[in-house]
Amino acid sequence: MNLMDFDEALEKFEPVIGLEVHVELNTKTKMFSAAGNPANAEFHDAAPNTLLAPVDLGLPGSMPVVNRQAVRNSISLGLALGCSIAPSSRFARKNYFYPDLGKNYQISQHHEPIAFEGSVEVELSDGTIVTVPIERAHMEEDAGKLTHVGGSTGRIQGASSSLVDYNRAGVPLVEIVTHPIFGAEANAPELAKAYVATIRDIVRALGISEGRMERGNVRCDANVSLRPRGATKLGTRTETKNVNSMRSVERAVRYEIRRQAAILDAGGTITQETRHWHEDTGETSPGRPKSDADDYRYFPEPDLLPVAPSEELIEELRAALPEAPATKRRRLKAEWGFTDLEFQDVANGGLTDEVEQTILAGASPASARKWWTGEITRVANSAGREPGELVSPADVAAVQGLIDAGTLTDKLARQVLEGVIAGEGTPEEVVDARGLAVVSDDGALVAAIDEALTAQPDVLEKIKGGKVQAAGAIIGAVMKAMKGQADAARVRELILERAQQ
Repeated sequence: MNLMDFDEALEKFEPVIGLEVHVELNTKTKMFSAAGNPANAEFHDAAPNTLLAPVDLGLPGSMPVVNRQAVRNSISLGLALGCSIAPSSRFARKNYFYPDLGKNYQISQHHEPIAFEGSVEVELSDGTIVTVPIERAHMEEDAGKLTHVGGSTGRIQGASSSLVDYNRAGVPLVEIVTHPIFGAEANAPELAKAYVATIRDIVRALGISEGRMERGNVRCDANVSLRPRGATKLGTRTETKNVNSMRSVERAVRYEIRRQAAILDAGGTITQETRHWHEDTGETSPGRPKSDADDYRYFPEPDLLPVAPSEELIEELRAALPEAPATKRRRLKAEWGFTDLEFQDVANGGLTDEVEQTILAGASPASARKWWTGEITRVANSAGREPGELVSPADVAAVQGLIDAGTLTDKLARQVLEGVIAGEGTPEEVVDARGLAVVSDDGALVAAIDEALTAQPDVLEKIKGGKVQAAGAIIGAVMKAMKGQADAARVRELILERAQQ
């Protein structure tokens, strides 16, 4: 596939993006049935096709019943997005066939969404605030999940067969649709990433979704079109479906800008279609021609009454809204005393909540940031997991407390974290089980120092002669002898005391 240089593409064309983010709600039961919801932590480990009710499978005679808590959560999300809440909204049937859609239609909302016309502030890495216009946020149910087997990539291309798991069928979703976003220019890829991160932060703050993209709790469809500079008519758009990481959202938008620019510059045309994102190659590939709304033959869902929340309920939920993520980030940055770069490391890693909870558990802001953006993120990246899955903020604060008390050095603390992540117990239990506490007995340290000086008799004379840096050789030998379980600063003090005798 020919790609145009990104900067050249921006010289010739104006990018216009639109983002559709699907958020799985973590209610205990599904949107229209009493079956367990796999987006709820209680049911994460359920075996395939065990969280089912007749309506999830589209069995004849089964009737949907609206999940009251899902409606409340949807209203809360709409309010957090600055939307108006509809006094009455209706469900509709979106008709299409797919193997993981047992009913052959999806219960969604079309003309009458629960929330409409809002906006959300998104902060870019350089501190620029962009207001993204929200067209609507509507309720719907998720489809099941296909697993493709027999191929090398886990995708349908090259697979010999596919398995369907209906556990996810009927999971409550809120789909958030932006208006076309103009003027992003070179920031379009980063803005897409930052917007998805903002939505994730909002749903986590509301407590209505775990917001974990690797689990599919938050998924993004990224629409991209280009139009020649000076043109007023929008170009033909493509929709890259179900991108499931913020980094991939950024890469997919950038790729589509470069791909479409190359086609248009060569005199070609863009096909309105869905496209698949390939994480391994960093490319998109064609999916299916993009359907317009009429192709789905929407009509009002005959088995469900309109949703008509009272004004009292709306105001109750509005009063319970948490602090907006952008406002909270600015407040925390000031409270923690971080530089712009230090806070960006935390925010870009999605670690604001973890750092905040670690500080509340007693760690200093600097130490909390150090552990989460350093060692824990390194281990998480190696394991292909999220940092917050590995260790709790309370345990991180406990590890730092042991350092502050002189029980551990930084090097020993990394070993303790390793044990906690491996499931060996609390930090204190790992220290005891592995025997990792710093040796605080000066007698043992002096003995090790004397042994090192005996092996290197000239070092003591150098130190006495004013070459204090020569102590480094002895410190290294003592640390090795003590298997790292010594305080290097204390060893240095004892060596210098020895030199004065």
